[in-house]
Amino acid sequence: MLAFIKNIGGPELIIVLVVVLLVFGAAKLPQLARSLGASAKEFKKGVDEGIDDDGADEAADAEDSAT
Repeated sequence: MLAFIKNIGGPELIIVLVVVLLVFGAAKLPQLARSLGASAKEFKKGVDEGIDDDGADEAADAEDSAT
């Protein structure tokens, strides 16, 4: 499904960046980059918490089944 991403080269990236610049404007790009970074950080935090919760749930299930 996302196999076309492997075929993106330099000229295609430049076209995409120009379109983004035209759509959002030069003044909004730093704000957009900051919000993308913050959302990626929040996503990673949520994934880590989910992994920790899964480990805790499995330990609790093991204790419940042992009793």
